[in-house]
Amino acid sequence: MYRVYKYILPEVRSELSYWTSQAEQIPSQELRKQALDSLRTKQFHCQGGAVYAAVCPDTRDVLIPLIVAFQTISDYLDNLCDRSTSLDPEDFRLLHESMLDAVQPERNLTDYYAEREDNDDGGYLVSLVNRCRACIAKLPGYSQVRSELVPLVKLYTELQIYKHIEWSKREKALLEWWQLHQARYPDLSWNEFAAATGSTLGMFQLFVLASCKDCTLQEAQDVSAAYFPYVCGLHILLDYFIDQEEDRIGGDLNFCHYYENDEMMFQRIGYFADRSCERVSHLSDNRFHRMIVEGLLALYLSDPKVAEQREVLDVSKRLMKGSPIMRLFFWINSRWIRKHM
Repeated sequence: MYRVYKYILPEVRSELSYWTSQAEQIPSQELRKQALDSLRTKQFHCQGGAVYAAVCPDTRDVLIPLIVAFQTISDYLDNLCDRSTSLDPEDFRLLHESMLDAVQPERNLTDYYAEREDNDDGGYLVSLVNRCRACIAKLPGYSQVRSELVPLVKLYTELQIYKHIEWSKREKALLEWWQLHQARYPDLSWNEFAAATGSTLGMFQLFVLASCKDCTLQEAQDVSAAYFPYVCGLHILLDYFIDQEEDRIGGDLNFCHYYENDEMMFQRIGYFADRSCERVSHLSDNRFHRMIVEGLLALYLSDPKVAEQREVLDVSKRLMKGSPIMRLFFWINSRWIRKHM
């Protein structure tokens, strides 16, 4: 936590300030608005992701710019898809090719805006992609993690396509997609698999692993197996968990709405938490990864939105009951940060 407050957060602020200055120069009014909105309202995504750089402080000059740029692409595209009048899956696919290009430097860049009228971003998205590529070139172990990283990015981009298309077609598309992967994850439901694909945490940990020149393919496979689907699933299920009322009002898709009742939701989130703790216990730096799991639970369950939703508050209290000291520490810390920072 000392490293996070002393080094990580100030450097994240510096990176976000730079990208804000770039976004302010976007010629298209609509693209400029979405870029600036994503940087302003979703900066905590970059702050949370950059915590991974704390485990390797000597390489934070590479990891922080990489994590911030990659997460900024994700948040910007999410805004474009969520707030856009477009419901065209080809538009969403092309936009998200940028994320695949960011982690595969040998690929030729494409026109990401070819399927939409607002298309002049002044090179903003390409600049983000190139920043990722430049940082990846400085990761000595990237060749060892790439085969695990790219599939996670691919799953993420596929989710963004299916969950943003016309409302009447979304669930059918997501179910058909799930059928392609169901055999590998027999203990999950389709909404839980979809939730897991929406997290970037596994990607960030693979970036960290790649910063070590002696990392191995086996280590990358171990990280992937630990994070996906359980840590990633816990992350996004908690995110949807606290947004339930907001999404009901907005008519937005929420993967927690597919549980039969609150008891089922409590049992399944608890299951993901338990499996996450078990899986990360086998990783090197397992205490750090356990901190991530406990931090996720504390961060989301301490969110002010929880107290505004009776059912959510009841489930949150049950999830916090009997919590280990680390989770309680982060719960108190999260509340303090929201109040004073």
